[in-house]
Amino acid sequence: MIRTDRISVNRFPYRIGRESRLGVVHGRLRILERRELSCPPTNDLYLCDPGPVLYVSRQHFQIEQTDDGGYQLFDRGSTCGTIVGNQMVGGSAQGSRCTLLDGNVVVIGTSESPYVFKFFCPQPHPEYPPVHTDR
Repeated sequence: MIRTDRISVNRFPYRIGRESRLGVVHGRLRILERRELSCPPTNDLYLCDPGPVLYVSRQHFQIEQTDDGGYQLFDRGSTCGTIVGNQMVGGSAQGSRCTLLDGNVVVIGTSESPYVFKFFCPQPHPEYPPVHTDR
């Protein structure tokens, strides 16, 4: 299934990770683990990774805006990493970062992952400086 939903990111850093782990229990799909609602969220966008192979880590990556108005993807120590264009970022809990450019294809996890996004960014407007929060 191909989806064309758009997600607008208006504050940075914007964190992405896995919400829960699903599994089959007594023939029915069940949530096996889930973030406690009493805990503060660690992500802005939660993806449900149905398994049995998990592509998305609980705290996978974040998008940051740089001082010059550009964007970077920062791997938050994910297990499988993230592919940006043809470049592997992070993985094996190492963490790393790369520049995000307009039109970059971002694959969360390995090349077999169903989580594929295209990064679109507006050109910075000279009258409006970049917005930074949580720094």
